[in-house]
Amino acid sequence: MLDRTISPAFQTIAAINIPPVQIIKLSNGIPLYVVNVGEQPIIKIEFSFEAGSWQETQNGVSLFTSKMILEGTKNYSSSEISEYFDKFGSFIESGQGLDRANFVVYGLKKHLPFLLPMVQELLNDAIFPEKELNTFKNIQLQTLQVNSEKSAFIANKTFRRKVFGDVHPYGNSMNEEAIKGINQTVLVDFYHNYWQGKPHRIFLSGNVGEAEIKLIEQYFGSQTISSSISNTVFTNQVLPKGENILIGKEESMQSSIRMGKQLMTRKHPDFFTMMLLNEVLGGYFGSRLMKNIREEKGLTYGISSNLALFGQAGYFVIGTDVKREFTQQTIDEIHKEIKILQTELITGDELEVVKNYMAGSFAGSLNTPFDIADRYKVIFSENLHIDFYKNYIPNIQQISGEMLLEAANKYLAVDSLFEIVVGGK
Repeated sequence: MLDRTISPAFQTIAAINIPPVQIIKLSNGIPLYVVNVGEQPIIKIEFSFEAGSWQETQNGVSLFTSKMILEGTKNYSSSEISEYFDKFGSFIESGQGLDRANFVVYGLKKHLPFLLPMVQELLNDAIFPEKELNTFKNIQLQTLQVNSEKSAFIANKTFRRKVFGDVHPYGNSMNEEAIKGINQTVLVDFYHNYWQGKPHRIFLSGNVGEAEIKLIEQYFGSQTISSSISNTVFTNQVLPKGENILIGKEESMQSSIRMGKQLMTRKHPDFFTMMLLNEVLGGYFGSRLMKNIREEKGLTYGISSNLALFGQAGYFVIGTDVKREFTQQTIDEIHKEIKILQTELITGDELEVVKNYMAGSFAGSLNTPFDIADRYKVIFSENLHIDFYKNYIPNIQQISGEMLLEAANKYLAVDSLFEIVVGGK
């Protein structure tokens, strides 16, 4: 009989065996990345285009283009498109980020011959109908109006603008003027320049066989691919100096605090060290910021730090929302925790706990073939080494307390951080 008074044996995760990816070049040169894992007859197909905010010449066009692709083609209305995919029990989504735009289909593999013709239609013949566009613009305007009253939204928007600058693609945010300035013509142009017959990557994951690969070749390997229009390149950017900014909201009972700076991408040699340092400071529920500011002092319900990572840059940010009267005390405690990281070595027990937590979280993030494909998408989109995630845990495990102390002094100097407060002190 199982003795429940005895804890189960503890085992440290030393490495993760990530299933390999098969790389296939379609006839037209488009790369197809296949992750054949799983027993259920379910597949995911993702088309990844270089059509994110980085490619925009007009703010908001990338978002509108990705969302409006589903609203009609030359042969189908939005309702007909939805009904078509519903008929086969499949799910589609189209969205964008700062670097790329993605079109995703989930469905049963037996339905793939019926799904791909409609996907091909959407990627090649979207028309961006005026009626649906006006509806979506109104929704975005209403959403913006509601969000603009929220301290957290203002703090996040201000933080990114200060960290990257007003004209940088990562610093831009949509405003009312930008939304109103979007019309069918600019969407058609962006679609033609960055989506329609343009270079992209295809990720196929799930229970995949030769039949599914041949279908992808049939529908997407024969079309002519032309080059995209070059987008703006930001080089040799001078990193802005830290600044303290207070945006008063007299009616607000809370203050939103954002503190951080621009940092590295995944390619940087200090990336894994900063990942671990961030976890110690505020990356998980047992972090120092949570123990101090939430558990011991009760100043907030939650506080965290995070490394936001993109293709061309990244940033480090600490974020929390507190009562107005606790604003300065919270900021002081954040500064204190950073100072401790810069002057005291992290103990062996704490370091081991955090490393094991990160290893366990990483292992748990690879539960499905779709999760695995997402990891490979990062590798190929950001031109990382193929073993980047295979070496994730070993890279974390080799980091010492001395390395963390050095990184804290190198990257977390308080006077280099932007401090945004929306509310009051």
